[in-house]
Amino acid sequence: MADSLSAINCVVPDFSAAMTAGQTFKLSDYKGKKLVLYFYPKDNTPGCTTESMHFRDLYDQFKQANTEIFGISRDSIRSHEGFKGKLGLPFELISDPDETVCNLFNVMKMKNMYGKQVRGIERSTFIIDGTGKLVKEWRGVKVPGHVDEALEYVKALA
Repeated sequence: MADSLSAINCVVPDFSAAMTAGQTFKLSDYKGKKLVLYFYPKDNTPGCTTESMHFRDLYDQFKQANTEIFGISRDSIRSHEGFKGKLGLPFELISDPDETVCNLFNVMKMKNMYGKQVRGIERSTFIIDGTGKLVKEWRGVKVPGHVDEALEYVKALA
């Protein structure tokens, strides 16, 4: 696997990772579909809950645009299952405790938390087209309005 993605319009190397519902995510299984991969810091935190609920609320519209959604964080499958169940998320969550997928997408950053430097996931969203190319990325995402923007983007993507 590559160290990290180089740029927009590069082909994303195939990768696999454990996800909820006892399944394994494999990028190559989604050829022909658009994908939204949203990376978030932690299950059951306010911003991550709000973002996930907004993706949930617009899920049918993403599906109509031939788009699958996957949330990704370093949380365990067990934590993800609880988070997914509590919020009624209709899509799967990918667990990346060893940061393999996070490093591929280069989302691990030093952040300030209560005055201390901590390493964590920078809230980011990536759109992969049906050919497996990275076509859009948002880094340092602010939750309000973001999911609407992602939806508009995939709807406009031919």
